[in-house]
Amino acid sequence: MFTLEVCAATLSSALAAQAAGAHRIELCSGLEVGGLTPSLGLLQAVRACVCIPVYVLVRPREGHFCYSEGELSVMLRDVALCREAGADGVVVGALDAQGRLHERHLGRLAKAAVGMGLTCHRAFDLVPNAAEALELLVALGFERVLTSGQAPSAWEGRERLRQLSEQAAGRIAVMPGGGITAHNIRPLAEATGATEFHLSAKERAQVPYPIYAPLPGLEQAHWESDVQRIREALERLAE
Repeated sequence: MFTLEVCAATLSSALAAQAAGAHRIELCSGLEVGGLTPSLGLLQAVRACVCIPVYVLVRPREGHFCYSEGELSVMLRDVALCREAGADGVVVGALDAQGRLHERHLGRLAKAAVGMGLTCHRAFDLVPNAAEALELLVALGFERVLTSGQAPSAWEGRERLRQLSEQAAGRIAVMPGGGITAHNIRPLAEATGATEFHLSAKERAQVPYPIYAPLPGLEQAHWESDVQRIREALERLAE
């Protein structure tokens, strides 16, 4: 039995994920910078329209994952708001000054999210010792880790993903993500033994009016998850 999670950054993308038959949504904003915390308004709108589980990315800014105490405070507030808005879970990550998972920060985030689902995001892919980091996540009570196997794409990291899945031994889900499409999702499942997969199935949305003067920082195209791409991935998994 496979689980497909769709990374959605808009209300229409979340609706597309549900319509296509996805099992879970990771809600975020800012796909172009790897994902940021979405607005409370977007979360409330998605929660009102979607019946499949919704996990919310809690990432307060773009860039590195070494967060100050002030930034941690923002993340803890966002976890509380996600709970109040009916999110099923949150997706978090933090590194220390040595590039390892920040045990204290993650412990505080895990405590704040008690009773909710808890995923570690791809900050995991930057740690120097993935096996050690996986054991820390198990100890902190995380239910899954999203990872490309510390490679540019999940397919390139498939051997590390297989090793992590074997190490996890059912204690935590190792969920491949990064460059997953309908074309490689089934071979990836066979190569890694993973049962949960993460993709955005995104394409550029059309701008509904002529663009006369493109301006840096004011790009008008945006990404939307595509129903057909999601369905194709699900069909490949079911083969």
